[in-house]
Order: sequence, then C-alpha cells, then structure tokens
Amino acid sequence: MPERDPYEVLGVSRGASDEEIRKAYLKLAHKYHPDKTGGDKAAEEKLKEINASYDILKNPEKRKQYDRFGHAGDPFGGAGGPFSGGFGGFGGAGQGFENAFEDVFDMFFGRSGGGGRRQRGPRAGNDLEYKVSITLREAAAGVKKTIRFGRMETCNECAGSGAAAGSRPEVCPACQGSGQTHIARGFFSVTQTCGRCRGTGRTVSKPCHRCGGEGRTRIQREIAVDIPAGVDTGLRLRVAGEGEPGENGGPRGDLHIYIEVQQDELFVREGSDILCEVPVSFPKAVLGATIRVPTLSGEAELKVPAGTQSGAILRLRGLGMPDLRGYRHGDQLVRIVVEVPTRLTRRQRELMQEFENESDEKAYPLYRRFVDKIKKFQG
Repeated sequence: MPERDPYEVLGVSRGASDEEIRKAYLKLAHKYHPDKTGGDKAAEEKLKEINASYDILKNPEKRKQYDRFGHAGDPFGGAGGPFSGGFGGFGGAGQGFENAFEDVFDMFFGRSGGGGRRQRGPRAGNDLEYKVSITLREAAAGVKKTIRFGRMETCNECAGSGAAAGSRPEVCPACQGSGQTHIARGFFSVTQTCGRCRGTGRTVSKPCHRCGGEGRTRIQREIAVDIPAGVDTGLRLRVAGEGEPGENGGPRGDLHIYIEVQQDELFVREGSDILCEVPVSFPKAVLGATIRVPTLSGEAELKVPAGTQSGAILRLRGLGMPDLRGYRHGDQLVRIVVEVPTRLTRRQRELMQEFENESDEKAYPLYRRFVDKIKKFQG
C-alpha cells in the first residue's frame, strides 16, 4: 500500500483525466522497469509504489474512495475499499499487479491481448560494406568499377524455409510459435527472443542439405559501380537494395562502398587543389623560361618568371580536382625547385666565376636581409 499520495507519486493533479493518469503511469513504469535499471533494488521499490498508486487511480471506484477517505480506506470496513484484497490492492495472487502492467507490455514489448503471442514482423536485411581503391587520376575523371562481393541469399533449394524437400517447418515447442519466451522474475515477467527458433516461431527437424536449415546461402555478386569525379578518401557511396535480403517480407539492405584514393607519385591533393614539385635549372630560374609540367589530364605550359626562387609556388588555374557537384575545378599548384648543377665543365666553371665577379649584393636581396639580421643580433 503506498504511503504517499498516489497523485504525487504519478506526478498528476487531482483533476487529471484517466488518459493523463495512464500516460503518466506508462512513462514512469518504463523508466523504472528492471530492464532499464538493471535490477536496482531502490528502483524496484519505486516501481511497486508506482503500480500501487496506478492501481488506485485507474479504478473509478477506488479513486473515488481515495479522494474521499485517503489511505484510511472505507472507515466502515467495506470490502470494496481501494486497499482491500491484501497486498496493496493487488489481490491474493498478484493478479492486479499483472493487470496494471498489461499496458506497459502492450506498448513496449508488443504483447497482444489474445494470449500474449507476438509474431515477428518484416525486418530489413543487413547492410554490407565494400572498400574500393582507385588512383588519383581516376578520382579526377570519374570511373566505372566492377566489384565482386559475397552476400547471403534465400536458398533456392528450400525457398528459404530451411526444410528439406518433402518436409516443412514445425511450430517451435519452446515458444509455441510465438517467437518469444517469458521468464517470471518475482512480480515481473521478462520477454525475450526464443533461443531455440531464434524468434521465427518455427523449427526444422529435417534441414535442407544445401543451406543446412538456415534458409539462406552465401553467393558471389558482381556489379558495376559508377564512381563520380571528385571523390576523396573516406567518401561513402550507397547502392540501394544490394545488401542482404530481409526477413518476413522486409526490404533488402544496402551496399555501402567506401572510397580509398591511392597516393600518387607526382601529385599531392590539398582539397580541390593539387600540388606537384618541378625541378628547374639554375639558368632558367635566373633568366626565366617556359616549361612543360605534368597535370592530371596530360601536360601544360608554365611560364617561370626571371629570378624565380626555389620554393616559389606558381598556379595553373582550373587544372586541379573537380567539385563533386561539377560546378568548378580547383587549381594545380607547382612548387619550383631550383636545381644547382653538381658537375661543371672547365668552361662552365670559368663562366660562373666571371658571373660571380660581376655580381654585387644588390642582386641578392634575401642574402642582404640575412646579413642585416645578423648585424642586428650582434648589436
């Protein structure tokens, strides 16, 4: 018997409607159910109080008497008081408790009013995953890839029943075809998937020799997939309906393709731009030149201005990676690496010496700034 006001326990006002009381009860019963609390003793006591309060307020006669007399019940000892019947109005065998919980099981465990059986409805099939590795150039242009993967299919031999030819599945003796078993734990009845039939409600005494009674077999599936231009590592493409078949008429799952773009020997991707390093001879860097550089779609001409320093980045507009939506292209960035000759002829050495003799510091602004910093540092 609850010692607190049942209205307070359920968190409703005294003028609450039957539907408001019912909704408040369902919310609290779900919150303090053992499946949610892991069998916590305090939660179990709280749930008992909640159910005792609901047992009073859901019954118009009991609620009327409580509103009039409170927890004292009928002062004349009538048998119809809100707390009659032994334990908190539950009755001698706990029948009231189970009735109070009927709404909870209907809502959260799918039990029906006709015997408590629950057949499994349609379930979507499992999704599958597949990784595709492509080159950077394929990612830039888009590519069609043929992929081969394994998936489960309905067995052709038994049409998915799992039973051998000439036989048929039988009602599971453990759950009587409901697909679920009920385990009583004190005042609570826990519903779980039947371990013998795995929730199907049927067992097979003579299994199909091809699928071993599973009703499904693994096959190899081959499909062509269009990979759009502009993809990058980590992008996922979904191919609807190429996953495993559903159960009980449910739809197929999907195939998720994960893209991996391989590293390239010449190019490094930076978002929609690409970067490559191009060595340039010392004379061309000094005098300026037009050189040919590689791109994702062939070669292109690049003008190197006179006096270009090593590490300078020049830009080829629109020759980078395409946008996935096809609106624009990134740029190609060319990092110039000025290469100093490692071997000189006698004549080249003489010319270089003459060049050095004719040079002054004004031709080397980087060196001049470096010397100024040293002088400033030395005070």
